[in-house]
Amino acid sequence: MNSRSRLAAAVLTGVLTALPLTACSGSDSGGGSSATPTEVFAAAKTHLDETSGVDLSLTTEDLPDGVTGVEKAEGVGTHDPAFDGKITVVLSGQAFEVPIIAVDDKVYAQLPLTTGWQDVDPAEYGAPDPAQLMSTDTGFSALLPATTGVKKGGSVRGGADNKEVLTEYTGTVGADTMKNIIPTATGDFDVTYTITDDDELRSAKLTGVFYQDSTSMTYEVTFEDYGTEKDITAP
Repeated sequence: MNSRSRLAAAVLTGVLTALPLTACSGSDSGGGSSATPTEVFAAAKTHLDETSGVDLSLTTEDLPDGVTGVEKAEGVGTHDPAFDGKITVVLSGQAFEVPIIAVDDKVYAQLPLTTGWQDVDPAEYGAPDPAQLMSTDTGFSALLPATTGVKKGGSVRGGADNKEVLTEYTGTVGADTMKNIIPTATGDFDVTYTITDDDELRSAKLTGVFYQDSTSMTYEVTFEDYGTEKDITAP
């Protein structure tokens, strides 16, 4: 076989070898290009519901004036369910950062100008029980199947150091579901999710009226370090 024949045979072999790989491309879990938003959301919910824990953050830069509410929350949430972190609450125009431990249906806080931990009712501050944010029925993952009018957007960068390629999805969530996140939520909410190719919900942007007699605002939620393990106990 001369050199030209050997070259042609090599090219043909390469093409034939690649064909089965092309035919099998995609993801059985819902992250493939042919997956519907419903399939992607179902897979993302399953991943968040089944992980041992994640690093959570919820932030806003436009909390309406005069509102008593949550400006920021960050910490570790697990499926005990439990939460260990801190919440920044705005009271009378002042922001207070409060260490929080939520476990066994109780919420403990180190309140400003006090010593030690106290059993508190987060609803008094316009906040949910942070441990319940990991609930499979009423937590963040429950927003996904409750989202209507879903539209798939383009690819964006995100995650740690913007190293991940994510897909955006937009839609609407009603107040009955959003009240599980912020108890005083009213009306419909515009939502934007970013989801990885591995079907992990990486972020959620939630826009609407979260507090009574106030204007629309936006909370941004991030989910990092899936598989985090932490033994959270009452203080």
